[in-house]
Amino acid sequence: MESFIQADIFFFISSVATVVLTILACILLWYVIKAARNLYKLSEALKGGFKESEEFVAELRERLENNMVFRLFFPPPRRKKRTIEKGDTIKQ
Repeated sequence: MESFIQADIFFFISSVATVVLTILACILLWYVIKAARNLYKLSEALKGGFKESEEFVAELRERLENNMVFRLFFPPPRRKKRTIEKGDTIKQ
Protein backbone atom coordinates (compact mmCIF):
# COMPACT_ATOMS: atom_id res chain seq x y z
CA MET A 1 0.00 0.00 0.00
CA GLU A 2 2.84 2.32 0.81
CA SER A 3 4.30 1.88 -2.70
CA PHE A 4 0.98 3.03 -4.23
CA ILE A 5 1.07 6.20 -2.14
CA GLN A 6 4.66 6.86 -3.22
CA ALA A 7 3.69 6.27 -6.87
CA ASP A 8 0.75 8.68 -6.54
CA ILE A 9 3.00 11.31 -4.98
CA PHE A 10 5.61 10.82 -7.73
CA PHE A 11 3.01 11.16 -10.51
CA PHE A 12 1.47 14.21 -8.84
CA ILE A 13 4.87 15.92 -8.54
CA SER A 14 5.86 15.02 -12.10
CA SER A 15 2.50 16.29 -13.41
CA VAL A 16 2.93 19.61 -11.60
CA ALA A 17 6.52 19.87 -12.89
CA THR A 18 5.35 19.17 -16.44
CA VAL A 19 2.71 21.87 -16.24
CA VAL A 20 5.17 24.38 -14.77
CA LEU A 21 7.80 23.60 -17.42
CA THR A 22 5.17 23.90 -20.17
CA ILE A 23 4.11 27.32 -18.87
CA LEU A 24 7.76 28.45 -18.71
CA ALA A 25 8.36 27.17 -22.24
CA CYS A 26 5.31 29.11 -23.48
CA ILE A 27 6.54 32.29 -21.81
CA LEU A 28 10.00 31.81 -23.32
CA LEU A 29 8.47 31.16 -26.74
CA TRP A 30 6.40 34.35 -26.40
CA TYR A 31 9.55 36.42 -25.82
CA VAL A 32 11.39 34.69 -28.67
CA ILE A 33 8.51 35.50 -31.04
CA LYS A 34 8.51 39.16 -29.92
CA ALA A 35 12.27 39.38 -30.42
CA ALA A 36 11.98 37.80 -33.88
CA ARG A 37 9.31 40.33 -34.87
CA ASN A 38 11.52 43.21 -33.71
CA LEU A 39 14.47 41.76 -35.61
CA TYR A 40 12.34 41.46 -38.75
CA LYS A 41 11.18 45.08 -38.47
CA LEU A 42 14.76 46.21 -37.92
CA SER A 43 16.00 44.30 -40.96
CA GLU A 44 13.24 45.78 -43.12
CA ALA A 45 14.18 49.28 -41.95
CA LEU A 46 17.84 48.59 -42.75
CA LYS A 47 16.92 47.34 -46.22
CA GLY A 48 15.11 50.63 -46.89
CA GLY A 49 18.11 52.56 -45.61
CA PHE A 50 20.46 50.60 -47.85
CA LYS A 51 18.32 51.34 -50.88
CA GLU A 52 18.36 55.05 -50.08
CA SER A 53 22.11 55.04 -49.49
CA GLU A 54 22.66 53.10 -52.72
CA GLU A 55 20.86 55.84 -54.64
CA PHE A 56 22.88 58.47 -52.79
CA VAL A 57 26.18 56.76 -53.60
CA ALA A 58 25.23 56.37 -57.27
CA GLU A 59 24.38 60.07 -57.47
CA LEU A 60 27.60 61.02 -55.66
CA ARG A 61 29.65 58.85 -58.00
CA GLU A 62 28.06 60.47 -61.03
CA ARG A 63 28.74 63.93 -59.66
CA LEU A 64 32.37 63.04 -58.89
CA GLU A 65 32.97 61.54 -62.31
CA ASN A 66 31.75 64.76 -63.91
CA ASN A 67 33.90 66.94 -61.64
CA MET A 68 36.98 68.41 -63.36
CA VAL A 69 39.17 68.32 -60.23
CA PHE A 70 38.36 64.66 -59.71
CA ARG A 71 39.16 63.86 -63.33
CA LEU A 72 42.46 65.75 -62.96
CA PHE A 73 43.62 63.48 -60.13
CA PHE A 74 41.86 60.31 -61.34
CA PRO A 75 41.77 60.25 -65.12
CA PRO A 76 39.55 57.67 -66.78
CA PRO A 77 41.38 54.48 -67.70
CA ARG A 78 42.59 54.25 -71.27
CA ARG A 79 41.62 51.12 -73.09
CA LYS A 80 44.16 49.46 -75.29
CA LYS A 81 42.82 48.80 -78.73
CA ARG A 82 44.04 45.65 -80.32
CA THR A 83 43.43 44.99 -83.92
CA ILE A 84 42.82 41.45 -84.98
CA GLU A 85 44.61 40.57 -88.16
CA LYS A 86 43.96 37.67 -90.44
CA GLY A 87 45.08 34.40 -88.93
CA ASP A 88 45.14 35.67 -85.30
CA THR A 89 43.24 33.61 -82.77
CA ILE A 90 41.78 34.86 -79.54
CA LYS A 91 42.92 32.92 -76.47
CA GLN A 92 40.48 32.51 -73.63
